[in-house]
Amino acid sequence: MIKGLIAPILTPFDDQLAVDQEKFNALAQQLLSNGCTGLAPFGTTGEALSVGSAERKFVLEGLIKSGVDPAVLVPGTGLCNLPDTAELCRHALELGCAGVMTLPPFYYKGMSDQGLYDYFVRLIETINDARLKIYLYHIPQVSGVGLSISLVARLHKEFPEVVVGIKDSSGDWENTKALLGIDGLIVYPGAELPVIEAIRLGAPGCISATANLNSARIAEVISLCHAGEWEAAAAKHESVCGIRKLFQEYAPIPAQKALLARQLDQPSWGNLRPPFQPIATERVEALAESLDRQFGLRF
Repeated sequence: MIKGLIAPILTPFDDQLAVDQEKFNALAQQLLSNGCTGLAPFGTTGEALSVGSAERKFVLEGLIKSGVDPAVLVPGTGLCNLPDTAELCRHALELGCAGVMTLPPFYYKGMSDQGLYDYFVRLIETINDARLKIYLYHIPQVSGVGLSISLVARLHKEFPEVVVGIKDSSGDWENTKALLGIDGLIVYPGAELPVIEAIRLGAPGCISATANLNSARIAEVISLCHAGEWEAAAAKHESVCGIRKLFQEYAPIPAQKALLARQLDQPSWGNLRPPFQPIATERVEALAESLDRQFGLRF
């Protein structure tokens, strides 16, 4: 289990829209030096479903070769089909990653809990590796396929050493709280907004998209919580939540990439693979001005 702040790291593309390994490695090192205790490559924020399986494997290998400890990595591996998902999971295990973050099969909608249960059982049996640690990924507003509390509890109860945790990006605190009530399940909220209450109930931290640009402040809140300094954490949490809510007024992935491009003076950081589109320059400038004026966060 990774305790603290995990960043679902952005994926940089060069001007030909190939993954830029050098920039990817540099951002990873920066995040780990600025409060992050883990990285989750190829999640929603990392445009995972716009990155091919072969690309994912190559880039993950390159990240580890650059010096990033695989024990801090929980790469996304969930695709619409079982064989490719199993292949990505096996690859992560072979590299020594701490675990894998796996979506349910998400193309076919309205599937029963039994159907989803059967999928994960078959996935576990196909991989057949005692090292496997699956963190389920619940983001129904994007994937269109949710993971019910009863399904998660069943999978964890029957495979406690394999289905060890979940990232809950539903944005529904009642759902997160119910998951935290499942004995032994590791639960990461998918944002920093509920992180204090989540830690009070046993969460180790959170996995937050805005960690890409605000890692030090979020990590400080989490560290204060684990130190039992709840009042200090709450005081710091106020501005952290304000920054998160400001980002939510924009298209978060294009906005974060545009701000990184501005901050680092590296225009290619603004590159996105279709169907994503860049946000207008005036919107980027307005966001940067608001972050500076309201929170002293400069880009």
